[in-house]
Amino acid sequence: MSCRVVVLISGSGSNLQAIIDQCQGRSGVELVGVISNKPDAYGLVRAHHAEINTSCVIAKKGEKRADYDARLTAAIEAYQPDLIVLAGFMRILSEGFVSRYLGKMLNIHPSLLPKYTGLDTHQRAIDAGDTEHGASVHFVTPELDAGPVILQAKVPIYEGDDAQALAERVHEQEHAIYPLVVKWYAAGRLKMDANGAYLDGSLIGPGGYAPD
Repeated sequence: MSCRVVVLISGSGSNLQAIIDQCQGRSGVELVGVISNKPDAYGLVRAHHAEINTSCVIAKKGEKRADYDARLTAAIEAYQPDLIVLAGFMRILSEGFVSRYLGKMLNIHPSLLPKYTGLDTHQRAIDAGDTEHGASVHFVTPELDAGPVILQAKVPIYEGDDAQALAERVHEQEHAIYPLVVKWYAAGRLKMDANGAYLDGSLIGPGGYAPD
């Protein structure tokens, strides 16, 4: 059986493209839908080129978050997904929405969590004088960027780096690790419970999976 995957985007969709290139039709992954909250998101063009169905759920002026999430849920459920992948989806989701898909929703965050939740992670790492930075794939839980980490990739921070140079280095690693985690989930290797994330039945440590 294939794993039906819906990807949520807001922008260019570079991680979506990496997942299309490395996962679509392989390892049991079937990308069945791409949903954006921005009608001009370039990721929608990427989906069209890959012949993947698309939807837009655009926030209405003054709309409550729970009401938006109810419309988003309806759009997602139309695809009957097994997994939801957040790939640059720039909305904070309500607790009720996240709870509905607990253990079935992944996100990638541009920092080595638990460091630098939220925005402007690259500049914050530079300002802190860090020597390394990176990205983390994690399960989504109601607390922002606080779900169990599955896999991290680290990159060096060089003297003279600006946020854009560091972001480009991190994006390259994101495009490697996110498709891998999607494949793990599709293969039934990845689970989550109250204790954390598990790969092949073994609890993953707080810094993500680290092979021997």
